[in-house]
Amino acid sequence: MRKAFASVIMILTAVLCVCIFFARRSRKPIGRNVAALIAALIPPMIGNLLIIMTQDHLVADIGSYMYFIGMDLIMFFMARFTIRYCNIERYKPLLYVIYLLLAADAIQLLINPVFNHAFDHEAIEFDGAVHWRLVPYMGQTFHRVVIYAVLAILLIRYTVMTVRSPRVDAERYFVILLAMIVTALWQTFYIFSRTPIDRSMIGLGVFGLLIFYFALYYRPVRLLNRMMAGIVGEMPEALFFFDTNGKCIWANEPGVSMTGILPGEFPAAKEALEKRFGDVDMEDEWTRRFVEGRGENARYFLLQRKPVQDRRTPVVGSFLRIRDDTEEQRKHARERFLATHDPLTGLYNREFLYEQIRHLLSSQPDRRWLIIFHNIKNFKIVNDVFGNEFGDHVLRRVAAWISEDMPEDTVYGRLAGDTFGVCMPADQFDEELIERALTGAVIRQDSFEYAVQIHLGIYEVVDPEMDVSVMFDRARLALSTIQDNYQKHVAWYGEEMRTDVIRRQQLSGQLTDAIAKQQIVPFLQPVTDRNGTVVGAEALVRWIHPERGLLSPAVFVPVFEENGMIAEMDRSMWRSACEILARWNRDHPELFLSVNISPKDFYFVDVSAEIRNLVKEFGLAPEKLRLEITETVMMTDEEKHLAVINELRSAGFLVEMDDFGSGYSSMNMLKDIPLDALKIDMKFLSRSSEETKTRRILQMIVGLAEDLGLVSVIEGVETEEQYRLLAGMGCRLFQGYYIARPMDVDSFEAFLEQRTGLHQ
Repeated sequence: MRKAFASVIMILTAVLCVCIFFARRSRKPIGRNVAALIAALIPPMIGNLLIIMTQDHLVADIGSYMYFIGMDLIMFFMARFTIRYCNIERYKPLLYVIYLLLAADAIQLLINPVFNHAFDHEAIEFDGAVHWRLVPYMGQTFHRVVIYAVLAILLIRYTVMTVRSPRVDAERYFVILLAMIVTALWQTFYIFSRTPIDRSMIGLGVFGLLIFYFALYYRPVRLLNRMMAGIVGEMPEALFFFDTNGKCIWANEPGVSMTGILPGEFPAAKEALEKRFGDVDMEDEWTRRFVEGRGENARYFLLQRKPVQDRRTPVVGSFLRIRDDTEEQRKHARERFLATHDPLTGLYNREFLYEQIRHLLSSQPDRRWLIIFHNIKNFKIVNDVFGNEFGDHVLRRVAAWISEDMPEDTVYGRLAGDTFGVCMPADQFDEELIERALTGAVIRQDSFEYAVQIHLGIYEVVDPEMDVSVMFDRARLALSTIQDNYQKHVAWYGEEMRTDVIRRQQLSGQLTDAIAKQQIVPFLQPVTDRNGTVVGAEALVRWIHPERGLLSPAVFVPVFEENGMIAEMDRSMWRSACEILARWNRDHPELFLSVNISPKDFYFVDVSAEIRNLVKEFGLAPEKLRLEITETVMMTDEEKHLAVINELRSAGFLVEMDDFGSGYSSMNMLKDIPLDALKIDMKFLSRSSEETKTRRILQMIVGLAEDLGLVSVIEGVETEEQYRLLAGMGCRLFQGYYIARPMDVDSFEAFLEQRTGLHQ
């Protein structure tokens, strides 16, 4: 019996040595811990082997020391292994306590030869020979308490890990826990049974093999397979697995649903797949796309087939994955559409329209082309009155009109806001038909109805290489010729428009320099009373251009009114007027000067502060600088502008309404604007053939001014007859060519001296 047991122990020891070799070569971080733990198992097994085989008392003592010290080593390395294997680094302080207990036990065992306190041996007969049986003392009891205490700590740790860990990890913890319990019980049985042979050493060897396998090589294949099956079964893609003969052996739920087979009848899936998607039994790995149906109802699928291999056999089967790619494809199609199309109207967006026009012009360079700029007039009113929803409806309807019955080789799109662009062959454009179609165009939605006014600016392409955006700029420029025309809808670009634009740009660029060089100057037109005495003048702007000579205000004032530079020019005129009045303070203190205030000045300048500061700077009486405004000042921001006018009148300035009678709301303005004088335009008389009626209306206006305490100033008096007629009506002041044309300051002062001499 001894020899049989010894043979088993030696074989286990040899196997454990092999395990140590492979554990140390393992790439896993825990490999060295496994090797150390297995190595610690060998001394107790060899010590036990010595005890069994020897008949010598000394050898039996040596075997016992190897056995007991070896058990301490086992607990030591088992604790280290557990910390790493269970990933519980936070318990390292407990590890140090275990180390201390084991070290104390090892020391007390090593000093047993001196004090003989731990154990001894007694001779008994076993298996026909002498056997040295262990006689335990107090030190041996301490040893067992330490070993079982450490063992209890480790068993508790593995129990907790088994209960709390996921199932895939709990299995490996449970196997080690079970092996430890079995080995411990086996060892306990040996201790209390007092049998000569410690068969628990076999359990210790088996325990080492289990540690080696579960720590380094074990994979819970069945559990993993169940988990993978559960994961695959819940995937949205359809999955089909085939054996080496191409027979379907399994499919997940989406696959069963896709093929319409009954659950479990997997072989029928292949026929259903080939009927729907074509051949799916091709060799090797492949991927292809499949489109089912057409148009908006089309469905898109991605099919991928891959072989399955293992280490022994090149191919053990294959799997087919089918993904319904419809939503993703539709999303990509939508993204591609939005990259080139306007989302509201469905037409090309501006960038893609320009690209398509460029391609069209370059592909047919010998053909005549038109660039058409569509604009919905006063579209802001639609949104303000009817709301954004109806405004969007208007844009969609206009886009539909543009796209209806468009000839071949035509591209069109939405440029921005309420503007659209078209490029079409010139020979396909019918202006009369367009005019008829746009006349009386109405858009309706529910209870809303809007008479839409669409203007078309047209540029005929002369240079196909020109930037497309410049072409549309020219087409848009043509709209300025019909901006206020509700009867005409089509305007053509002419080269004179471009010349005019360049001229305007040049003038705008030269204004600052012209003011600095005093090329912008005031011309004065005298104002007289009924007796012909000059009482003042109106300062009218003139530009003495170094290249073009004396420029009329009609040439440059409208340009500056449009771009807002009128404020810069007016500030220069106000300062010039103050300089003249300051010079007149000595020789002509009775004279006043009138200056114009443009409606745009109120937006770009603090009019009140600017004019009050000028008068203060030059030491002038405010009533000497009269301020002329037009009724258009009150067309916008009436409350704000009215406050400015009141502030100026409170400071002592006199305010005159210029061009009274030339607008549409002058009578309404009289009751709202605080005024000191009315400047009545003589064009009021010239616009009517009803001379008697006109005179009576004029007489009424002059009388109304008198009743309101306003001074009436008649502008544009050109003949002596007009002068006498107006004087007879009670008009106080007169201005016009009959008296004098506008003149420079020196000429005005000479004229003043002349008139003064005549009256003397």
